[in-house]
Amino acid sequence: MEMSEVYFTNLRTAPSASLLDKMERLVKRAGMEKIDFRNQYVAVKIHFGEPGNLAFIRPNYAARLATLLGRLGAKPFLTDSNTLYSGGRSNAVDHLQSAMENGFNPISAKCHVIIADGVKGTDCREVPLEGEYCRAPKIGAAIADADIVVSMSHFKGHEQSGFGGALKNLGMGSASVAGKLELHSSSQPVVDRESCTGCGICVKYCAHGAIRLDGHRKAVIDYDRCVGCGQCVALCQYDGAVMGEGDTSERLNCKIAEYARAAVLDKPHFHVSFIMDVSPECDCWNHNDAAIVPDLGILASFDPVALDQACADMVMQAPALNGSKLAEKHPDASLEGEDKFRLIHPDTHWEAGLEHAEKIGLGTRKYKLSTL
Repeated sequence: MEMSEVYFTNLRTAPSASLLDKMERLVKRAGMEKIDFRNQYVAVKIHFGEPGNLAFIRPNYAARLATLLGRLGAKPFLTDSNTLYSGGRSNAVDHLQSAMENGFNPISAKCHVIIADGVKGTDCREVPLEGEYCRAPKIGAAIADADIVVSMSHFKGHEQSGFGGALKNLGMGSASVAGKLELHSSSQPVVDRESCTGCGICVKYCAHGAIRLDGHRKAVIDYDRCVGCGQCVALCQYDGAVMGEGDTSERLNCKIAEYARAAVLDKPHFHVSFIMDVSPECDCWNHNDAAIVPDLGILASFDPVALDQACADMVMQAPALNGSKLAEKHPDASLEGEDKFRLIHPDTHWEAGLEHAEKIGLGTRKYKLSTL
């Protein structure tokens, strides 16, 4: 397979070019305008950020992209699907409120916001794929029904997949609630009783009432109720909730790759990633930890696989930031060239998702980086 083109711009600005200007020049240089957008419904797949989390992409970028798409004749809308876990985005009513509070509304973002899988997360389309892991991914209807998909991804760490980028945004983010259940179905965590402190944070935030504290104040999981959403793994500060041996990060990432392919199947697609505020965990939580590396820039490509690989390579080459979770664990090392995602989340294997995505024809890990 030939190399894919990935385009990059840093975050340096001048009076003649704001970051919004640079992003617009980037997507134009990367060829987005080659797509025929005239009278086409364009799903701009983005993460609106859980209330309390401040690491998500600023709505100003979405507004500039929506304005450009409008000039090209498109009918753009911002979209994301509901979450499997409790929080501010588990149904369309709360999800829309969260999006509005974070600045994603028709006034500030220059286009409408549509929750992809409806009020209760049941509005979806099964996309026949006959994948190795998922036969017919359940994609939110608004994304499945769109003519074109453009993704805007905040590149950051992730407690189950290693990092979250274009594939995670497309795959997990486009899945309906039932689709997310399929993605997480074998991801049931276990409790390390020696590490568990009995703080109860997992009990408090489990949306399915699957966790309780026993007589020794140790967490116990009821697997008849557990859906494997991983919220307990993400929230535990003591490594008391961890990935189970029966599940692997590899399998989850492979499923995400198949869902990502289903989300863009048989339609034009284009992708933009922002390496800014690179938090160690996902934007799904109601907080964000300090960035692990400096803000690096914005990248764009028609190939989401090459885009994720390029972003991962840039973060690995960057130095660790003092005061971050990464520096706390490795205080005497710059970690330039190190796999920072594995250092933070050693049970994850992000490469598996890119390998599988390449295998199923979604893109290639080989890329040529062009800097503006």
